[in-house]
Amino acid sequence: MLFARLILTGLLIRLFVKNPDQTSDQRVRESYGILGGAVGIVCNVLLFIVKLSVGLLTGSIAVAADAVNNLSDAGSAMIALFGARMAARPADDRHPFGHGRMEYVAGLVVAVIIIAVGLDFFKSSVERIFEPAEVTLSALLFVLAACSIPVKLWMFFFYRTLAKRIDSPVLRATAFDSLSDILTTSVVLISLYTSTLTSFPVDGVAGVLVAGLVVVGGVKVVRDTINPLLGETPDPALVSRLVEKVLENPDICGIHDLMMHNYGPGRYFATAHAEVNSDADPVSIHDSLENTERQVSCVLPVRLVLHCDPFQKNDPEYKKWRLAAVGTAHEFDARFQVYDFRMVRTPEALQLRFDLLVPRDCPHNPAELREMFQRKLAGEGGEPVKVVIRIEHAFV
Repeated sequence: MLFARLILTGLLIRLFVKNPDQTSDQRVRESYGILGGAVGIVCNVLLFIVKLSVGLLTGSIAVAADAVNNLSDAGSAMIALFGARMAARPADDRHPFGHGRMEYVAGLVVAVIIIAVGLDFFKSSVERIFEPAEVTLSALLFVLAACSIPVKLWMFFFYRTLAKRIDSPVLRATAFDSLSDILTTSVVLISLYTSTLTSFPVDGVAGVLVAGLVVVGGVKVVRDTINPLLGETPDPALVSRLVEKVLENPDICGIHDLMMHNYGPGRYFATAHAEVNSDADPVSIHDSLENTERQVSCVLPVRLVLHCDPFQKNDPEYKKWRLAAVGTAHEFDARFQVYDFRMVRTPEALQLRFDLLVPRDCPHNPAELREMFQRKLAGEGGEPVKVVIRIEHAFV
């Protein structure tokens, strides 16, 4: 059975997606999105017709509500298709970063529809508990209602395959919805059969349980799609690969102030400060950093812009005080990072200026941190020392 599902999924991909392995191509992503939307519309409309007919013939509120759930899934598929088409539009003057986030917007709309249907389902089911109605059932109608399970199981694997290929939150949301529909239909079938054996309002109780599953699933999808719209922390594995690639450049001594922004699946824009030797030729360093930016774009889905941060690599005194600041930072917390270190001599004292990167759960406030560093570094040499620190938090 699983082998047959995989064959059917692979066949549809080969028939309707040109160059299916080139998932970084926006035209290929669009084709996957259109295929997913079309399959969702066809399958869910057919299931809606079958279940609504069974619900009307049996008098089951649970089956009828399950049919409406499938109709909402068809509407969600239409929205997902629209989202895929919009996300594939190229950048323009009003949207210079492209339209990739439309996939997240479409996923959020899908989630809202799921929750709305679940709440309506809940209301109707509660009414059926207090006003029970007779449910009639035949073997044929039961089998027709049960046909939804293998169809939705195939749709789950189908959407999960597509979502993995193009990293689409909309298709992941649709796959989860298909899986929840299987649970929904299973509960409905049990209640449909049990309702013929007892006067207890099993049909209404089953409806309430299924509505809860639908609403919980919708809330989960909302959480998964709204986070990238708000601006979530990028994948640590992607950040690590980016840093490793940048540090392959021998002209770069370190990297900090890295910021990454997601403008749709597979679309990242990033900026970072690259520490370079202050004695190096500026034109040569400029060309070197630009070369690194191009190399990153070739191997990662990131458009990177590097800022040149001079680093006095060969000054012994500079190295001494910088190492003292770094050592002091690690004494307080191994997660602390020192960067943008500057050493300025004034008539009154030696000024040590640097940025301090601290975790957001740091128990010390900025004033306490400055006092601790001032007290520690002031005793490192035989001259007056003034420490000037700017406290920062990481964006990745």
